Amino acid sequence: MVFSSNIFLIYFLPIFLIMYYISPKGWRNVVLLLFSLVFYAYGAPDFILLLVGSCVANFYLVKLMHNSENKLTKKLYCAAAITISLGLLIYYKYANFFIDNINILLEAFGAHTITFAKVLLPIGISFFTFQSITYVIDTYRGNNQPMKRLHDYVLYIMMFPQLIAGPIVRYCDIEQEIRHRDYNWEETMHGFYRFIIGLSKKVLISDVIGIQVDRMLAGDIALFDSGTAWITIIGYTMQLYFDFSGYSDMAIGLGKMMGFHFPENFDNPYNSRSITEFWRRWHITLGAFMRNYLYIPLGGNRCSKPRMYFNLWIVFLLSGFWHGANWNFLIWGAYHGIWLVLERMGLKKFYEKIGMIPSVLITFVLAVIGWVFFRIENFHDATTFLSRMFAFDFNTIETVYDNQFYTTLIVALIFSFFCLLPFGKKIQDFVFYGKYTKIQHIIVWIIAVFLLLFCLGAFNSVGFSPFIYFRF
Repeated sequence: MVFSSNIFLIYFLPIFLIMYYISPKGWRNVVLLLFSLVFYAYGAPDFILLLVGSCVANFYLVKLMHNSENKLTKKLYCAAAITISLGLLIYYKYANFFIDNINILLEAFGAHTITFAKVLLPIGISFFTFQSITYVIDTYRGNNQPMKRLHDYVLYIMMFPQLIAGPIVRYCDIEQEIRHRDYNWEETMHGFYRFIIGLSKKVLISDVIGIQVDRMLAGDIALFDSGTAWITIIGYTMQLYFDFSGYSDMAIGLGKMMGFHFPENFDNPYNSRSITEFWRRWHITLGAFMRNYLYIPLGGNRCSKPRMYFNLWIVFLLSGFWHGANWNFLIWGAYHGIWLVLERMGLKKFYEKIGMIPSVLITFVLAVIGWVFFRIENFHDATTFLSRMFAFDFNTIETVYDNQFYTTLIVALIFSFFCLLPFGKKIQDFVFYGKYTKIQHIIVWIIAVFLLLFCLGAFNSVGFSPFIYFRF
């Protein structure tokens, strides 16, 4: 089930909210858990028992770990819990990749290849795996106490707003809200507005651009002129951002409607003046996970410069591999890692000298180039596309996109860079966090309802598309 669908917006969400609000406070966690199980089972019924089973195993292993007074035993329980989570992720996400590459080597040496049934990827496995790991490690470190009730832990992992594509939520950040949540109508309304903003990003911007970008990339990219190649990849740059940030907005909005405060996941990443800053603004919770549970344990920046550069690069190499079991994702991660190292070596000083606008434009172009390897998963096709981008062949540009695409792309670009201006940032902050008067609430509510109707009309006419990060 996806948020931008009839089944969710017309049936699931209204029924859930009615049941949630009429339930006594002590039963709301149970209601949320039951609906979360239905939500996941609707889209991935074959994997629901696997997910619940891993939750049960981790819950009791963490309890045993916490209660153990022997340091070695405590470490063993911690390792067992992490192994279960990572083991499932490695098997379901990377088994096909490893066996395919082994078969390539076997073929090269004339040996018999391995025959196997393709492993299906459970929806959202990367996100609930990372979330379970944060709980295990934070409990081991003493950042939080283990949960007392199994159903509260399963709720923390399987809460439907952020189950499929984040944001990655640490238990210590919402520990109190799982136990007790205060509600007020203004928070609920802000949650509704935020949900509609995210839905509009997805349906009215990302999907409109994405339909035509996907059509173009399904063709022969070797025939692209440079103008078409740049327009196409900039279109994908906007499609991905408004799709993923739209999901995060919807998750945060739904959380607010229930009394939860999930962390922000995006902060206008295309306004960044360096790739380092870009990664502080893009997929913020993944960056925090990589920093807290990988970069710092590797030594972080508390070591020699060569080791620090290696730590940065390896973290982003693994970040790329997390995004997908494909060599191009590794290249994409290594590409970003190289720019991060170069910025630490002095490139950031150059950005500071040339000023905000040039540095933002350079960073945006670097990010756009990186998205080529993210979107085009075949290495040969990706290099072909890059060669067309830099062929400087602008003499045969054809109108391959319609006016709706160009209009939507311009709107997307305006919104992407709107917060570079001080008043743009103030407007965004007021829309997301401001205290509204009753008149303002009425006006914004009317706008939100109209946007909801537009979204319903849009995906009823062209159908819905799944979120891009569902497959990660």
